[in-house]
Amino acid sequence: MADRTSSSITIDAARPAVMAVIADFPSYPRWAGQVKEAEVLSTGPDGRPAEVRFVLDAGVINDEYTLAYTWNGEESVGWRIAKEGRMISGLTGRYVLAERGSGTEVTYELAADLKVPMIGMIKRKAEKVIVDTALKGLKKRVEAS
Repeated sequence: MADRTSSSITIDAARPAVMAVIADFPSYPRWAGQVKEAEVLSTGPDGRPAEVRFVLDAGVINDEYTLAYTWNGEESVGWRIAKEGRMISGLTGRYVLAERGSGTEVTYELAADLKVPMIGMIKRKAEKVIVDTALKGLKKRVEAS
């Protein structure tokens, strides 16, 4: 992923526990700040979500779109846009999970392309808010379980 926003956080839990929360899309509105709705449209052969529809309210970016997911066991999950929204024309990202002592380091990478012109600096700031809010919410959700 070129020209992306990336950040990491360490969560006091094993990778399977972290990945279980990441895969629980219907719960995203409770912990992933800007996600107002998440609906699993299809699942893959492994039983994990393959396509998910989202309603997002991230300040300057308000949209509805569908993402397609590729799972790599408990190590990573990547996504790409499957159905564009009104504002979002491209969205790729991934969570990478690495064991760190008794916990898990989670790295979130995100790159968004918008249909509306937006200064790169403002777009990156919006991506950074999405990434940081998601990581903090994920940590809180996993560690509360």
